[in-house]
Amino acid sequence: MERLWTKPFILMSAGMLFLFTGFYLLLPTLPLFIKQMGGNEAEVGLAAGAFMLSAVIIRPIVGGLLDRFGRRPFIIWGLLLFALAMYMYDWVGGIVVLMGLRILHGMTWAVSTTAVFTAVTDIIPPARRGEGMGWFSTAMTLAMAVGPMLGVWVIQSLSYNALFQFACALSAVALLLTFGAKVPFRQQTGERRIEFYEPSVLPVAASVFFLTIAYGGITTFVPLFANSIQVNSGAFFLAYAATLALIRPIAGKLSDRHGETFVIVPGLAVTISALLVLSISTGLFGVLVSAILFGVGFGSAQPALQAATIRLARPDRKGVANASLLTATDLGIGLGAILLGWVSQYTSYQVLFTVGAASVAMSLLLFAFFVKRLLKTRSMPSERPFSRLEMMKVPKRSER
Repeated sequence: MERLWTKPFILMSAGMLFLFTGFYLLLPTLPLFIKQMGGNEAEVGLAAGAFMLSAVIIRPIVGGLLDRFGRRPFIIWGLLLFALAMYMYDWVGGIVVLMGLRILHGMTWAVSTTAVFTAVTDIIPPARRGEGMGWFSTAMTLAMAVGPMLGVWVIQSLSYNALFQFACALSAVALLLTFGAKVPFRQQTGERRIEFYEPSVLPVAASVFFLTIAYGGITTFVPLFANSIQVNSGAFFLAYAATLALIRPIAGKLSDRHGETFVIVPGLAVTISALLVLSISTGLFGVLVSAILFGVGFGSAQPALQAATIRLARPDRKGVANASLLTATDLGIGLGAILLGWVSQYTSYQVLFTVGAASVAMSLLLFAFFVKRLLKTRSMPSERPFSRLEMMKVPKRSER
């Protein structure tokens, strides 16, 4: 069996740990920052939506460019500009300026994460893709455990200025780590036009879109909901992240052994139950149960859906396939934050989470009726894995 824990894989995973820790510093704190500036729930949702929807515009373009020009330039420049955008939060003085910065920040997020995720799929051996994506996602899981609690501690003990500067520093560390990773890349032969989406993965992308509508509601409004019932939102994210760290490697191995469907269908069903439990929660116990269920469900389904995306795509179109999936993710999170923000403003948080559960149910139906059949035709990934020589000695022209 081919090695999974190579130097590039470790550096990329460590880089994502720091990048996502910086990202998750803002998760529970930015809504509070907006409220402190005089914003309301709708503007909290709009800020989250602006970030993700701006990424939607950029991702398809980046995906096509990745397959043409390679991964490395987009990793470096994307992370550099992402860190700069983090620093610029320190200069925000009003809601309008904040919205503009969120748009810019979302664009840099699209460039950096699309490039990194695609590079990781190049690095992971195809036969261990589910396991590899599970471990890679665990780096983001640890960030989710540390980031929200650290962010709350920083604003309570120091200031919002210190928060944004610390997030910028973490992003810079991510840049340094990924800069040291050699990324294999097979140059496309012949002149081909740049593609902006991958038709073979659109059914998976549609399922992911409805799943991440609910995720957008969770990440944006759990801090406000927890505050309304006098529960520390950090408890939700800690329990969620701890569950993810345990479940993702296990789910990844099950996905490699039994197929993605074996993991995705029950994962989506458990995610629905998590949102329904959250909708009736009135205290810490219900919030923790919901967090654990959401960690099991979403933590199992999300990496398996990404592995399914790579399995369905052509080997020379992994960049645009990843971009298509991440575009659906951003669109779901962005629209989910905006639409569910309106739901919470005019109804209640309980209705918000119930609507989120209905969205995941739609994701499950789409997967069962459309994606499941497609995966049966692809028993194993078809591309040749990168050799050890390609991993260790990447030609300069291809080291991108």
